[in-house]
Amino acid sequence: MSDISLYDRARRIKLFLMDVDGTLTDGGVCLISLPDGGGVAEMKVFNAADGAGLKLAHIMGLKTGFITGRKSPAVQQRANELSVDYVYLGQATKTQAWEECIQKAGVTEEETAYMGDDLPDMPLAQRAGLAIAVANAVPELKDVSHYVTKLGGGHGSAREVIELILKAQGRWEEAVPKALA
Repeated sequence: MSDISLYDRARRIKLFLMDVDGTLTDGGVCLISLPDGGGVAEMKVFNAADGAGLKLAHIMGLKTGFITGRKSPAVQQRANELSVDYVYLGQATKTQAWEECIQKAGVTEEETAYMGDDLPDMPLAQRAGLAIAVANAVPELKDVSHYVTKLGGGHGSAREVIELILKAQGRWEEAVPKALA
């Protein structure tokens, strides 16, 4: 890693992209059989603190996005509830979605943070201005990340990163009263 400090990296962030399963959830995938052979439904559990953090990011003008390998109506619903700017579901590889998000947001890679938990997240982490691994991420991702969260995936790690970014930008005090609405 370079000698640029964590806070210098966080100060530049304008776009925060993240994986979903294992990052915004604890990684569990709950499949529920519907009655009378009606198929299978998927259930996801999201953390309320992450939701509050993502809403605050939106209020403060920090763009956000989800890039995930699974197609899930639950993820789309959660993104809609939280005003997430960019949502890419069913991505076999995440690089094209990453590039589209950066282009649409009008930012550089240095102005982009990425948070993940597993090996498919490594290519994006290696390009991000601020690469984040959740506490329970694989060691290989932690090795290429600039920051490892104190909290695990699905347990407030996104909220932790949003606070880090806003504090580094000197905007946390401004953000706090806006979160009380």
